[in-house]
Amino acid sequence: AAIAGGAMTTDDAIALAGWLGAHALAVFGVLLCAVLLAVALAVWVWEAHVLRRVQAVFAQPAVLLLNAVAGFAIVVAAALAFAEIAEQLGPGGSMSRFDEALAASIRSHAGAATLRAFALLTHFGDVRVLAALGAGVALWLLWRRRRALALGWVLALAGNALLNPTLKRIFERVRPVHDHNGFTEPGWSFPSGHTSGATVAYGMLAYVLLRTLPSRWHLPAVLGAAALAFTVGSSRVFLQAHFLSDVVAGFSSGLAWLMVCILSVALSQRWRVVRSR
Repeated sequence: AAIAGGAMTTDDAIALAGWLGAHALAVFGVLLCAVLLAVALAVWVWEAHVLRRVQAVFAQPAVLLLNAVAGFAIVVAAALAFAEIAEQLGPGGSMSRFDEALAASIRSHAGAATLRAFALLTHFGDVRVLAALGAGVALWLLWRRRRALALGWVLALAGNALLNPTLKRIFERVRPVHDHNGFTEPGWSFPSGHTSGATVAYGMLAYVLLRTLPSRWHLPAVLGAAALAFTVGSSRVFLQAHFLSDVVAGFSSGLAWLMVCILSVALSQRWRVVRSR
């Protein structure tokens, strides 16, 4: 954010990128722990305090409205983050030079074992893996006669599969240099398809599990989804298949679409309940 907003000079950004690349694995571990802690805290505050108090005072429509407002706020924040990153992508800008310096630093410092590990982890965001997950979850939901939830699940994954390539064709950003251990990735770079795909698929999977499993499994489901999505996105930076800003934009676009889908499913379910009365 400081780089995008111009609060940091280009030289400072490049120096920071070099340091981050030299300590990339440690930074990943710290950020992953921070993400999981933030998600756990948000879930606890939301379910144990906000929703519980609202449910004790207001009727169900007010609870649904509160969820919708919170979801809409996330959509707006994610969309604004994506727009800010896209605006800073010009050649020679501070963000572009930071991206290039970080990719070069990781290329110089990342060990072979680290790259092999992330080369395996990145497959959790592959199109074939997400397609298989999509088919399996859809069949499971149909078997449980959760047709509306199955439709929402399929539309979420299919929609992102159309959205991300469209955005890539709009921006046509070239990928960083990445040719190590036979690993290469074709196509445009911005935003990261693996990152947005993992965000939507595992985020929507967490929502499906929240709707189908007992409450004791809710927090593990959300934490597992966050860990998978963050790890897949990070793997793209470690493997230099994407610049950091590509991955952040992938998180932003994926989160925005994910919240649109979750809100649509929740509102459509409420509409069906109202019509059935």
